[in-house]
Parts: sequence; structure tokens; C-alpha cells
Amino acid sequence: MLITNGTLITQSDAGILENAALVIADGFIQAVGTSADLTARYPDHETLDARGQYIMPGNVNAHTHFYGAFARGMSVPGEPPADFPAILRQLWWNLDKALDADAIRLSALVSLVDAIRTGTTTVFDHHASPNAIGGSLDIIADAVRESGVRAALCYEVTDRDGHEKAEAGIGENIRFLRGLQASPDDRIRGLFGLHASLTLSDRTLRACVDSNAFGVGFHVHIAEHEADQIDSLAKSGVRAVTRLHNAGLLTDGSIAAHCIHLDGDELNTLQASNAWIAHQPRSNMNNGVGAMGFDSMVARGMNVCLGTDGFFGGMWDEMKAAYLLHKAVRRDPRVANGGYIAAAAARGHILAEQTFGGIFGRLQAGARADVILVDYHPYTPLTVGNLPWHILFGMDSSTVTTTIAGGRILMRDRVLSTLDERAIAEAGRAIAPAVWARCAEIAERKTT
Repeated sequence: MLITNGTLITQSDAGILENAALVIADGFIQAVGTSADLTARYPDHETLDARGQYIMPGNVNAHTHFYGAFARGMSVPGEPPADFPAILRQLWWNLDKALDADAIRLSALVSLVDAIRTGTTTVFDHHASPNAIGGSLDIIADAVRESGVRAALCYEVTDRDGHEKAEAGIGENIRFLRGLQASPDDRIRGLFGLHASLTLSDRTLRACVDSNAFGVGFHVHIAEHEADQIDSLAKSGVRAVTRLHNAGLLTDGSIAAHCIHLDGDELNTLQASNAWIAHQPRSNMNNGVGAMGFDSMVARGMNVCLGTDGFFGGMWDEMKAAYLLHKAVRRDPRVANGGYIAAAAARGHILAEQTFGGIFGRLQAGARADVILVDYHPYTPLTVGNLPWHILFGMDSSTVTTTIAGGRILMRDRVLSTLDERAIAEAGRAIAPAVWARCAEIAERKTT
């Protein structure tokens, strides 16, 4: 494929190139140059005319939950949850139990439609379905393959539903990782998922570490709420980061989601581990759990990246939320500088490089051909130096017109080519009432 007549935001030393083009072959960018030169050199390539749009690298979502899609519009039984532990008990730990194979598949598909529409080409998903554990990651992986997006998947191990289901969760991670080892898939990777310290026994932590013979990282929530620290101190006498570190969970391939309520020693431990820290500001605001120490982590050079935690709307919306949240919490407009926010988003590409291999996040020869076209018409100059502020205050998900992952067109001129968006939405509406009814029944059983 030859993409011509665009302005390339290369995110490389080449900077921003006008009247430019790029050549894609076998899932990689083969060449970057002027439209005239590349058109002459590759006359037989299929051509996609960018018509003056910006051509940019696709976005990376470092932490999300496909399974939460059916929460949209759902009434939560009982009194409004007063804090995050109550939200877990009243909403998420009922919804995940209500999922069957059809709901797992459709929740993945509607989330993948959103990823494609918003220019997200790589996703790190964290799944839970306690009453449909076995084979659940295969269902999601099949949906990912159908969509054309890249995804790193895992199952959330937890003791909250009993030790038998914790063992089943461990088994699902092992089974899925073993399958990928036997039949590698360039678009799919596996991590080893766990919920959080507050729902994990020492026995289960040991079992997860002992079972992970695949050299992959762990994907776990840490200190999203103070309850995680209170529970860890009661169980082990140490705080959550230290407990998980002592168990062997924090490695340079692991993802620690949220990391809000940490002290200085925990930051030191996390930094030394070289684990990835996924920041989800919209979710944190929605759950009223506070704000992570973003600026202090950035100042330390820690691996802070961005995720959505199941929120729809894409990574640019998450960047905007991060930019505003910390200013409001700290009452200081100087914090969460736009350049720092853009750097956190860019670290998602480094995480993708570590997980999938290859070059991500740059439009240059040899890089993965994960590319988006953006119909944005700035009324002030757009430069390498001020690009973060054009994303924060100008571009939004609606400006993404074309999404390409691995050289495959997933959406062209806002029309999806790999997924039938209308049919997926109709199927979702058809099964959602049954999912909600099961969720309500589960909640009722808890109260009787």
C-alpha cells in the first residue's frame, strides 16, 4: 500500500513532513518520502490518498477491561455505592459473574469497534468472568483477530470467588499462554493477570508466580483505593507494592494499574522493578479514588503510560482528562504539563515494543504499520513542539478517519472494514437485558 498526499507526524527525528507519503508492505513501513518520489518508485502499489490529512502512529491503550462494556446504561441495584469497594461489590463483581460466552464475545467486539473508531491499534485487556472462565481468553482473542487490532490479553486471578475459581483463573492464563507458545500470533500476546492485593491470598500469589514459566509480565491493579493498603497491611504487615514485589510479581514486563495511594518507599520499589504504571484518569475521577502522583513519577523517570480502564472514547480523551485532573486536584495549573502527558502516551508504544517486538509509535522505515489518518485543520501553526497541545485542545476521536494496523485497513473514511458495527450493536442490545437480569439476580442473592 502507498499512502500519499498527507502531512506525516513521524514522531521520529524526521519531524513533520508535508506533501509526504509512506509505503507499507508485509505489515511494516517500507519507506517514507515525498508523494511524488514514492509514487514514481512504487507505481504498482495500491494507493490510499490522504487528501491532505495528518498521518500519525496509531494509539496504545495500556490497561482496559472489555468485559465492562455492558455496564453502559445499566441500573446498579441498591443504594448508590458510597466508595470504591462498594462500587466493586455492587457493580463490577456482579457484572463479571453475569457474563457468558456470548456476552464475553460481544463486549470484546463493541470495545474493539470503539478502539478502531478512535485510532487505537494496540490494547492491553484485563478480563474477568468467574462463571465462564475456561476458554474465555480464546473468545476474546478470536474477536481481536476478526477486528485486526493488536491485543495483549490475560485473565484476572482472584480469591474473591473462592480458591477453586482462583485456580481456574490461573489455569486459564496457563492454557492461553501455552496455546500462544504452540501457535504464535503476531497480533496476540498474553500476560498473566491478577486482580489486586486485597483479593489475593499469599497461597494464590505464590501459585501465580510459580505457574508463570512463560517469561511474560503480570498485569495487576495496585492501590486504586486505600482499601488495598489496609488489607495488605492486615495480611502481611507491609504495603501492597512491597507485598506484590516480595511475591515476585513486579518485573520489567509487568503492568501495575492505577498506583494512586503509594508512599515514597513503594515508588522506589516500583521504579527499581522497572514495571509499567498505567494511569486511568477518567476512571479514577468516576470512582472518586483520587489522583496518582503523576508529576513525581514522571520526574523520577518511571514508566508511566495511559489506559482507559474500560472507558470508551479512546486515548486522546484520556490524555485530556489526565491534563485536567491533576491541575484540579493540586490546584496548580503548572502540573501535568502537556509534554509530560504526551510522553506518557508515547510510553505505551515502548510497552508495545517490549510486548510484541518491533518498532511502534514512529512513522519510519522498519516500524510496524500501525497508522491513523486524522482530518484536522488547525488555525494556528502545528509543530513538533506544540503537537501535544493540538491533541489536547484540537484533535479528538471524531477527527480519526482511517485506522490501519499491521498494514491492514480496519476503517477507511470512517467506515469500518473488518467489523460490522451495526450488527454488533444490534446483537449487544439483544443480549444486554439478559446480562442485566442475571446481574440483578446475583445482587439479590447477596442481600438475602
